[in-house]
Amino acid sequence: MEKIEDIVLRHSKRGMNILREYMQDDYCKKAAKDILAWEKGNIFLTTGFYVAGNAETDGPVGTVTLAGALKKLGYHPVIVTDEYCRAFFEIKDLDVVYMRMEAGEEFCRHVLEKYHPVGMISIERCGKNIQDDYANMRGISIKDHTAQTDLFFELTEGKVPSIGVGDGGNEIGMGNVADIITEKLELVPCRVKTDRLVIATVSNWGAYGITAYLEEITGEDVFPEFDEVEEYIKRTVELGSVDGVTKEHIVGVDGFDMTVEKEIVEALREKIGKLR
Repeated sequence: MEKIEDIVLRHSKRGMNILREYMQDDYCKKAAKDILAWEKGNIFLTTGFYVAGNAETDGPVGTVTLAGALKKLGYHPVIVTDEYCRAFFEIKDLDVVYMRMEAGEEFCRHVLEKYHPVGMISIERCGKNIQDDYANMRGISIKDHTAQTDLFFELTEGKVPSIGVGDGGNEIGMGNVADIITEKLELVPCRVKTDRLVIATVSNWGAYGITAYLEEITGEDVFPEFDEVEEYIKRTVELGSVDGVTKEHIVGVDGFDMTVEKEIVEALREKIGKLR
């Protein structure tokens, strides 16, 4: 029987299906259970991946989906990102902390002291790799266009529980399987670790998978309809986001059009008994 983890790994083309062999079973479910064990309080969610002068469409919609679920469940989500996602989250009435490109540990410590997060979640956010750089899937450095939000995870390691969601190997959380990525995928992996790693063909889908389990476990109505997902992606494109593969201002994600996004969302809705 197909599980939520199977659904979010449909159409795999970047080797995440290979990584799954080294992952724990039900990793999306475990991530949801982790979250529900956190005390009610502020949760940091970081996203925003630089592509050709803009933020890509993968990441923000998964982040607002999960953030919306967290709000309904009594948490206070706080988005941590940089200028390339300017105005993406205010349209969903979410609190946002913008990190400047030149900001470092001092900034992070100040923000941590202000919010005292009970948990940290990264969804499609580039983290520093084992060569001390921030690079895209082509191995090109994007260091000058990537605020160091991964410092929040390094500074709180072992103190604040964390989850990383990724689909390639260069995202925060992939440090958990860095050796495997180097050996099996021939990529330079992110070095930043999280307590829980979630992989998916598209990072948004990993966030949807966690959200689906939050609904299944709690019985609360937190999983969105496809129309909500599509409308939000359209809004981010209007604000400047691009498809991460085509680099075009189109309503698509990682080279997939909205028919595939609809397939995944509706498969998850069906799985939790919501498809009408």
